[in-house]
Amino acid sequence: MTFVSASQSAAAAAISTPFSRRFGLRLPLVQGPMAGGPTTPALVAAVSNAGALGFLAGAALAPEKIASEVAAIRALTERPFGVNLFVLDAAHPDDATVHRALASIDPLRAHYGLPPGEPLARYAPDFRAQLDTLVELRLPVVSFTFGLLAAADVARLHAAGSYVIGTATHVAEGLAWRDVGADAIVAQGAEAGGHRGTFIGEAPHALVGTLALVPQLADATGLPVLAAGGIMDGRGIAAALALGAQGVQMGTAFLGCAESAISADWKTRLRNASDTATSVTRAITGRHARGIRNPLMQQLEAQPENVAPYPVQNALTQELRQRAARANDGDYLSLWSGQGAPLARLREANLGAAELVDALDAELRATLRRFATDALHPA
Repeated sequence: MTFVSASQSAAAAAISTPFSRRFGLRLPLVQGPMAGGPTTPALVAAVSNAGALGFLAGAALAPEKIASEVAAIRALTERPFGVNLFVLDAAHPDDATVHRALASIDPLRAHYGLPPGEPLARYAPDFRAQLDTLVELRLPVVSFTFGLLAAADVARLHAAGSYVIGTATHVAEGLAWRDVGADAIVAQGAEAGGHRGTFIGEAPHALVGTLALVPQLADATGLPVLAAGGIMDGRGIAAALALGAQGVQMGTAFLGCAESAISADWKTRLRNASDTATSVTRAITGRHARGIRNPLMQQLEAQPENVAPYPVQNALTQELRQRAARANDGDYLSLWSGQGAPLARLREANLGAAELVDALDAELRATLRRFATDALHPA
């Protein structure tokens, strides 16, 4: 006969949540969808195969590219995974807006011998076409940020068998997602790396920390909440669960994995980042985002009046950033990162995503056992 201690039973129960049980996860962990290269099909599949939920960042991809990436993931895993999109209207900037932006960007392009930039025919993929593709692909999970879907679109996704997750940076946004029929909410705390998901009110006013945001969203919406921002290890996952989250979404922790496609210099700067290394800026893409400070951020911030709104600024700086990536030059990359990056120093360089999931699982279980033991046997 096998005996299970009270502390072991408590730890196992705490790891299992309605969200993790729905998708058969061994721990309630979602790998954050990170646009711009990090979330390759190999990364998504490795996370899902390891017992967490992998997520493809589809926002920057044309519909046909989303379909081919999903096909590549499905060839690598039979486990559930998701795809994320940015909710965007088509951009039609006036010439003055574009030329002001290029006045600041062109001197940086010259650093790589690139010619002066020009207005573009399109500044982002067609969101409606992307959404139609998600419906056609009948994905297990889909998530959205930057805006709010109409209830009719949520219903279309539900009819296709998809579980719909919205992103909220404060309570009003969580309630808006609840009211259109979302199944769950990502609570994006101020600590999170990458673009802010704010769509109600001003982004600088929506920098609510994860610790404060998660329980407020859970209480207000009644929906499953996934905590995001500053969570890098098992301790952080345990804390999120204690706050009422049914899972966590972790992006920065996976940036340095072997399957991540970011440049070596970006990975090095992540490993060397301090707790004060990041800032929230709109200068690089036209939308507030958190990343490691570098010359690109600082030089574009010097002329804030020239920054075009997203996705225009994002598209106009894209060729420059792609050239910097090929040159392995982190000075001119958008080094998106959360405030928890220094906690990744304990990780082995170039760790595989499955190994990271294993480590997080072990840390979470050890943390919960420790708390359960302390509760049963107080000093």
